[in-house]
Amino acid sequence: MRKKLLQFTGLLLAGCIVSNVWLGSVVSASYDDGSDYYYDDSGSYEDWSSYEDYSQPQETPEPSPEAYFDPVQTDEIEDWPEGPKVQAESAIVMDTYTGAVLYGKNIDEKQYPASITKIMTTLVAVENNDLEDTVTISKNAIEGTAVEGSSNAGLSEGEKLTVEQCLMAVMLASANEAAYAIAEKTSGNLKKFVELMNQRARELGCTNTHFNNANGLPDEKHYTSAHDMALIASAAWSNPNFRKFVKCQEYTIPATNKNPEPNYLFNHHKMMSQGEYAYSGCTGGKTGYTSQALNTLVTYAYRKGMTLVCVDLRTNGTPIYTDTAAMLDYGFDNFHRVTATKATGATTIQVLPCDRFLLNEDGNITLQVRKKPACVTVPKTADIKKDLKLELEVLPNYAGEWILQTNYTYRDHPVGNGIVYEQKVLPDLLSARAEPDEK
Repeated sequence: MRKKLLQFTGLLLAGCIVSNVWLGSVVSASYDDGSDYYYDDSGSYEDWSSYEDYSQPQETPEPSPEAYFDPVQTDEIEDWPEGPKVQAESAIVMDTYTGAVLYGKNIDEKQYPASITKIMTTLVAVENNDLEDTVTISKNAIEGTAVEGSSNAGLSEGEKLTVEQCLMAVMLASANEAAYAIAEKTSGNLKKFVELMNQRARELGCTNTHFNNANGLPDEKHYTSAHDMALIASAAWSNPNFRKFVKCQEYTIPATNKNPEPNYLFNHHKMMSQGEYAYSGCTGGKTGYTSQALNTLVTYAYRKGMTLVCVDLRTNGTPIYTDTAAMLDYGFDNFHRVTATKATGATTIQVLPCDRFLLNEDGNITLQVRKKPACVTVPKTADIKKDLKLELEVLPNYAGEWILQTNYTYRDHPVGNGIVYEQKVLPDLLSARAEPDEK
């Protein structure tokens, strides 16, 4: 009897181990409409909607106590205006021109971005394509995103669109199949395009970002931070072709080779002029949502001579819009962009020992820089003549003149920088030590 009991117990333990192994191979995936699916190694999906309601997040007027009361790091800066409390786990407000961080809450914490990923997708696409080029929707683009509930524009395999039409689908309809197709058009395949996205992120100074797809679907290796996303969004805003897509509220793709009817696209961002949470000065943005990332939002707004970008990561529900409005109001009400008044002066650089014979002053060159004012974004109460500090940084430019970057800080907090150039030309720097040949 005891032997049979031990055998039965062994079978139960084995069953538990098998169950654990099976469960370990299951990956939870979630898409822009909030519907959850299980994906197993066989490639099959099961819709969870019959078990629990995973529809779009419902309004949650009460703040999340854990994140709502997290400290706002910019509040710790001396003489800095106190920022609003928001439900986001990470949030930032940045001046797109000066790069000054006006509001910062856990800005370097890694978070899932969801579909705001498509800002980088679109930036890379407009930097590497002609908008009139043709994109053919591939089988991979359709099958790679062919999960019920995944956000899409209803495109078909073999359908031909222009790059412009495809990117309108990406930014307005958050179309995952269009993002996949634009990746293939730009780099030949999705993997190479993702490498290009990560390269661009590094160029922009991102330190807590790694992309693993072009649309923002859940992936452990796909993450960003509020600060990195603000850097990406600011760089994107400086591109006029990108602004064409992010500012658009409605767009119609005319009949194509696969679709005889027009395809109507509408921007999902509710803070634009026609939205439920319309915000004065809002010029565009991008929404995102998965159950892993919760709501994510990037919003651009222009007032009083400044374009600010607000990034809100991991908020549960519609308060993401009211919180974004509060952060943007804080930025516009308490800060202004002004011309830095501190003179850049001159700086001395050192050159390699082998160059000293050829250059004046043994290679200790003083660069007389051209006068070119820089802008800073500071609290309206700041005395920039008294409180603004300047540091000079020489950036070698092997294609031309030396670059001198001026970095401005207020209370040790970066508030802007400028780029100026050396005034002396190369012949002025050459040594006259060598005597001319006597004849």
